[in-house]
Amino acid sequence: MLIIKNLKVSVLDKKILKGLNLEINDGEIHAIMGPNGTGKSTLSKVIMRDENYSVDGIVKYNGEDILKMTTDEVARLGIFLAMQYPISIEGVSNADMLRTALSIREGKSINLFKFVNELENAYDELNFDKNTIHSSINEGFSGGERKKNEIIGMKMLKPSLIILDEIDSGVDVDNLKIISKNILKYKKESNASLLIITHYPHILKYIKPDYVHIMNNGKIVKTGDYNLALSILENGYEASVVKEDNTCE
Repeated sequence: MLIIKNLKVSVLDKKILKGLNLEINDGEIHAIMGPNGTGKSTLSKVIMRDENYSVDGIVKYNGEDILKMTTDEVARLGIFLAMQYPISIEGVSNADMLRTALSIREGKSINLFKFVNELENAYDELNFDKNTIHSSINEGFSGGERKKNEIIGMKMLKPSLIILDEIDSGVDVDNLKIISKNILKYKKESNASLLIITHYPHILKYIKPDYVHIMNNGKIVKTGDYNLALSILENGYEASVVKEDNTCE
């Protein structure tokens, strides 16, 4: 589904990613972990075509070169980013935004009754106050509520590749369980692939990855299974990261 080869990324002449390689197949769950400043969130922004970065390398999604695309074109392909810091947008409601996005992606008007029914079901499944459906996006929301709102967008837009950038940040244990349950339910129904970007392995207790990658100095330097995440929890990154001359992609 996703192929990244020798990806090099810089901003203002500062090198961030220095030859990153990654492949994700249909239905797989991958987690990228690493200390602050290693380029984890940069990777998600590059995939979603943030124009602030200078990029060299190959990034293909189902055979299509997404480095030649704009953000809206990438999103229409079926790639969804749940952001680390979801912004608030005054004057635009969740319902309006999602209905417009669906209409653009499908190239036709959306059946209002079906849309409202699905949206209300999504709110119920996330134990989220339905009174916020028509309020401004994330206006006055807590960190956990903003993350729930991201997952509502995922459930409505039905992507095939979901990037979760620090989805557990600012979320308490009870809400993290609810969020994880909904992500897994959607994955089971759709066979979507997941790319989880996180500092800590807390969310991986609920969404167990097929592969765990450790990033260091702009590269993936070690790959393993869920046990690698447990090793990080117990021993920290320094003890778990291999030297660059033994890089394992």
